[in-house]
Amino acid sequence: MDIQWYPGHMARAKRLVQENLKLVDVVIELLDARLPASSRNPLIDEVTRHKPRLVVLNKTDLADPAETARWLLWFNQQGMGALAVDAAHGRGVREVPAAVQRLAAARIAALAAAGRRPRPPRCMVLGIPNVGKSMLINALAGRAATRTANRPGVTRGQQWVRLARGVELLDTPGVLWPKFGDQEAAMKLAATGAIREEVYQPEEVAVWLAGWLRQRHPRVLPERYAMAENAGEPVLEQIAVKRGLLGPGGRPDVSRAAGHLLKEFREGKLGRITLDPPPGN
Repeated sequence: MDIQWYPGHMARAKRLVQENLKLVDVVIELLDARLPASSRNPLIDEVTRHKPRLVVLNKTDLADPAETARWLLWFNQQGMGALAVDAAHGRGVREVPAAVQRLAAARIAALAAAGRRPRPPRCMVLGIPNVGKSMLINALAGRAATRTANRPGVTRGQQWVRLARGVELLDTPGVLWPKFGDQEAAMKLAATGAIREEVYQPEEVAVWLAGWLRQRHPRVLPERYAMAENAGEPVLEQIAVKRGLLGPGGRPDVSRAAGHLLKEFREGKLGRITLDPPPGN
């Protein structure tokens, strides 16, 4: 299976992101902590090269904590600030405005030196679909957030949200889609639900995921589904039997088993698993 997904509006999305970047001091690059490499858009370095960047690894509740720590170290070694958060439960979110304020300090000081009126540091969030952009923005804003009126020069409908420490966030998140030059990365994105099911075959992705787990975490599937580690039957057939996912004549329904495996992986029921190892590991 060759996964390809190049939305026709990619160029328009990139253009809108570039226009919005002119309004902010810091870019928050939001990644899925389970796949920090595969969930990066290849254009991100080009688009944000003139802006301070804060890398935020989200969904850490689903990722291997040790691998997340290695990724944070790697990003910091590349000269980027990096934080780990679980936006769904609010963990680590309070550190984001403080980090934005630090990264924006030089820009704000330069504006003041040029005689410009003082203003809060401004940021925006960039990321591919399904990394939790809206969830992060909502967690940052909180119920007591102050939404300011539309500002001159901002596209109609876009608004700023006041965060802690006086930081302002452009509440229209930047969406940059992944490009699938690397088919293994595409499989990982499909396994985590980052791309639409219409562009891949769930059974093939589930088979790939099962193979990956058997190679790197050999105990996960046997322990979750009470099956033999090296049984001769295909994994999806075993899962179908163990979970009672049977079709006519009692035959294993591998299609339902594929959906079941992917759902349990995405919900963290197979454990905290990171699909992308940090460079050098």
